[in-house]
Amino acid sequence: MGAGDDGRMNVDLSAAESFMATHARVLDRRRFELLMHRTGPAAALAALDGYRNADGGYGWGLEPDLRSPESQPGAALHAFEVFENVAPATSPQAVALCDWLESVSLPDGGLPFALPLAVSAGTAPWWQGADPTVSALQITSVTAAAAWRVAAHDPAVAAHPWLERATRYCLTAIEALDQAPHAYVLAFAVRFLDIVYDSRPEAADLLRRLSAYVPADGRVRVEGGTENEALHPLDLAPYPDRPARELFTPTVIGADLDRLAALQQDDGGWIVDYATISPAGSLDWRGHTTVSAVEVLRRNSRI
Repeated sequence: MGAGDDGRMNVDLSAAESFMATHARVLDRRRFELLMHRTGPAAALAALDGYRNADGGYGWGLEPDLRSPESQPGAALHAFEVFENVAPATSPQAVALCDWLESVSLPDGGLPFALPLAVSAGTAPWWQGADPTVSALQITSVTAAAAWRVAAHDPAVAAHPWLERATRYCLTAIEALDQAPHAYVLAFAVRFLDIVYDSRPEAADLLRRLSAYVPADGRVRVEGGTENEALHPLDLAPYPDRPARELFTPTVIGADLDRLAALQQDDGGWIVDYATISPAGSLDWRGHTTVSAVEVLRRNSRI
């Protein structure tokens, strides 16, 4: 992709659309159509239903590196992404998902990183090796943050007791951090505090404390990941005009928006720099990542 007259990277939405048609799963194609205002919420919700189980949770590879069919906390995050996408429309399935999450939460209010798998094929080792008896701040914080974004337009989700319990767990677990957490835990904790900042008085102090672990350039290396895997400012603070943005200078955010735009490939899609487990999972991630990149760039007035 080339640079525009203002020095910013151009994004080729037509090429992105072609990539989605060629490679992406139906769910992300429907999300992309919704983002482009070419369809309504019903199509995206119908595609999401294909990953839903009778218990109200989601599985079947909705989390691309977790291919097992049973409902999983990691898949709940991606379901909430769709429920956010369809705003201001709401779906009763969002509340049903909260019911399921309440049923699998541990006594402290947290979610296990993953539940036992019925099928291990095509699933990443970090999901396979998870302890279902221990709460994980990483998965609880990112799932609760996604649910809070849905709650902004869905009063039933906002009032659900699971969300309150998960929120209390996250605040307590973040307060207990006494050293730099893993990159994903840090990013997801920051994103969680950002979304609850206006409703939880303690969030401001906790965000200040986490800022000590955030480098000035916002690049956080992912230990145990691929050789060059790292998280970047927009992974921690994708939303403009929110408190998490104060962790970075406008120059840093501008440079990261340029970086994100430049990741569009000649085939129109965005790449991922983390390990993928199966060919299907790799393409699923690229479709999901392409939708996310276009969302972030549009939200930040780059498209």
